[in-house]
Amino acid sequence: MIMTVPELILIDLDGTLIDTVPDLAYAIDGMMSQLDLPQRGEEKVRRWVGNGIERLVKRALLDNDEGEPDDKLFQSALHLFKVVYAECNGRHSTLFPGVREGLDWLKSQNAVLACITNKAEQFTTPLLKAFKIEQDFKLVISGDSLPKKKPDPLPLLHAAEFFKVEPHKALMLGDSINDVQAARAAGFQIICVSYGYNHGEDIRKANPDAVIDSFTQLSSVISYQ
Repeated sequence: MIMTVPELILIDLDGTLIDTVPDLAYAIDGMMSQLDLPQRGEEKVRRWVGNGIERLVKRALLDNDEGEPDDKLFQSALHLFKVVYAECNGRHSTLFPGVREGLDWLKSQNAVLACITNKAEQFTTPLLKAFKIEQDFKLVISGDSLPKKKPDPLPLLHAAEFFKVEPHKALMLGDSINDVQAARAAGFQIICVSYGYNHGEDIRKANPDAVIDSFTQLSSVISYQ
């Protein structure tokens, strides 16, 4: 499927641009150790990420995808997680292969790029700076920038309004069903990467408009004519 050039491209962060699970798992296990609870490990954290750090911490406490832990325990755990994660943010993470090349290609086509993530701003900005990709985006919307975050369409619609672009002329590039649901609700086109964080499910089951294995394949699915 070849898509007509979008006037605006919104790109997810965790699981799409950067593999942040190693740092998130380190912070979760550090948090659990300080609470005298069992460590969860990178494999579980990789399955749990994608809905913001609050939900990640709850899943770690419960060792389960759903449910609500004791609120006092959760608040204590969330504080510990933030402290540890602030110290290790970006230390063990890596830019996914092909991302730099893909961003460069999009910029060579004069694409307007924005980063839309559920990660809190206090962690988003340092991470983008650490990997020297902050300057690629004309707008960054974090998980706490607005009253709602993905899968709610609000962040996408806010970006479209900010750039004065009609939603059907915009594209979301992400890795999870959250991105697909947000894009559909906002009236955006949606491309997903196959390698990201989608709770262990093949992203093709969510029926995005296209699936790519690398950002280097963007030129084969977006036609700038």
